[in-house]
Amino acid sequence: MADSTRDNPGADDLKLVPAKDPKKKAVVPRHAASLIVWRQARAGEPEILMGIRHSKHRFMPDVLVFPGGRVDRADHGVKAASELRPETEALLRHRAKPSLARALGVAACRELHEETGLLLGEKTGGRLLADLAALDYLCRAVTPPTRSMRFNARFLLAPADAVRGEIAGSGELEQLGWYPLSQARGAKLADITRKILGEFAEWLAMPAAGRQSRPKIVYRGNDNRLSDE
Repeated sequence: MADSTRDNPGADDLKLVPAKDPKKKAVVPRHAASLIVWRQARAGEPEILMGIRHSKHRFMPDVLVFPGGRVDRADHGVKAASELRPETEALLRHRAKPSLARALGVAACRELHEETGLLLGEKTGGRLLADLAALDYLCRAVTPPTRSMRFNARFLLAPADAVRGEIAGSGELEQLGWYPLSQARGAKLADITRKILGEFAEWLAMPAAGRQSRPKIVYRGNDNRLSDE
């Protein structure tokens, strides 16, 4: 059985570099995807599926996060239940090759299932077929070059009604559940997660027809919000 405290995105194959050694080259960021699954609660406040990373993780321990992880080699070229919508694919392709753009969507769906037990897609013969058409694109964030573990993470969204199954965590994320947006923003978070929640709130407040025309945003350096055009 896999160790539930192993870092994900998996960084055990990264060449770790001391963060404050100016003579060392920065680690190349690994491609990763996080999935914001959300629903509109009866009280009117949106709720987001999140969990707390295990205290034994080297990367972001004890903080509230979205399901997600790095893109694996096996995420490329696999069958899917549906394909990315053209507008979502175009946004993912903006800073990625076509095969990687699709693999990012597959990784988001796979990590959701591995970490929460929920399915965005279907399972056939033990294989996950991702429902890529359910995904929307929000933004991306690149870990600062001074860090020894770096990721180029894309943040994707999916409505809760596209997901099925019961929450059954793997142990990697604890206290999995639906967090009201205000509660999530007040929890122990990494700075970048807090800023992504702000991006989500802005996205949700927009008319659905205008969401795809939002400016492309990337967070770099010390979580600086920059244009990704």
